[in-house]
Amino acid sequence: MLIGIDASRANRNRKTGTEWYSYYLIRELARLDENNQYILYTDKPLTGGLADLSLLTPETTAPIEFDGDYQIIKSPYNNFKAKVLSWPLRVFWTLGRLSLEMLQHAPDCLFVPAHTLPLIRPHKSIVTIHDIGFKRETDLYGSGRVAGVGGIINALALLITGGRYGAGQVDYLDWSTAFALKKAKKIITISEFSKQEIKEVYKTPDKKLEVIYNGYDDNLYYPRQNNAITKDVLNKYGITQPFIFGVGRLEKKKNTVRLIEAFALLKTEHSSLPHQLVLIGSANYGFREVRQIISEYELSNEVILPGWVDEADMPIIYSAAEMFVFPSNYEGFGIPLLEAMACNTPIAASKTASLPEIACEAAVYFDPKNTREIAEKIADVLLSAKLREKLVEAGAKRVKNFSWEKSAKATLKIIENL
Repeated sequence: MLIGIDASRANRNRKTGTEWYSYYLIRELARLDENNQYILYTDKPLTGGLADLSLLTPETTAPIEFDGDYQIIKSPYNNFKAKVLSWPLRVFWTLGRLSLEMLQHAPDCLFVPAHTLPLIRPHKSIVTIHDIGFKRETDLYGSGRVAGVGGIINALALLITGGRYGAGQVDYLDWSTAFALKKAKKIITISEFSKQEIKEVYKTPDKKLEVIYNGYDDNLYYPRQNNAITKDVLNKYGITQPFIFGVGRLEKKKNTVRLIEAFALLKTEHSSLPHQLVLIGSANYGFREVRQIISEYELSNEVILPGWVDEADMPIIYSAAEMFVFPSNYEGFGIPLLEAMACNTPIAASKTASLPEIACEAAVYFDPKNTREIAEKIADVLLSAKLREKLVEAGAKRVKNFSWEKSAKATLKIIENL
């Protein structure tokens, strides 16, 4: 069977949850499956661990080579190739260009590891819907249009859909998700929580939905010793004191402002605590408020925003942190929870959405909309060595339930049984 995969997200330079999901599934499928043939569709040549799927250290540079229309992809069983599909627009590559490819050269099965399914696709199509936070927490998403979309397209979208959908970010997410849920033969989602949300909001039949948990990179994320390398990494990012660690885009959805407010309250009520708050991630919708709140509370020396961090440094920072805090308002899964557990880092997290399902007893929980409660739970962890030890032990046990190998095996089973 020829299996096509939309690899455009997996090929992005700065990956977050959906991109890492795509990336690691492709790599695991290459390691596991010697029977099927694969074609990876992309908007630009694949690099690194996608150009060479046999690399044990995927960040290594791999040569970009072509044979006719196809990019040569090295893989354990030599059953992968890639096709670069050029597209003049900044947007709608999957809806437009990938649709044209499906019209001309469709594979036996198409797997799209995100919410956007091409308009034209083979009968056997699978899509992953990670979450539908845009329906539950609409105010956490920007009100602007999809990047690159002008007023004419916005007006056309409103006209064609009878005023139901414009070209705004939330409208686009809603439309593309509803379309994928209706047209795909099978839907993968990443938690029982997301499955129930999809069923409730979009009335998708239970039999069409399959839950497959995410994994984490166990070759990268494991406890690191506090040594000279750790000191060098922390100094590189301006981390000079014991610290509380957070990972995720600096945006409203991730609840960054309220976390900083909770940190300010913590420092006021527990002035002896020397900790910094280190928040790693790129700026996104609501970042201006993040800057304002840091200035308002005079925390510029105590809230560290390193921006984007080398992936190889991440487990060192996790391992050195006193604790990890994950205050997100809405998550379909939360891969950073697994990374923290794998690095023996105690966790405090929101008691909302999928997070209690994923972390179980490996975290203490708080209401993400209650600043005082966030501060209190952080203090509980920092001030109790016994609690930290308990959380680390529970995390080391819980994280054993997750791996990209398990995810890929379950995904491949769905593909082959369509």
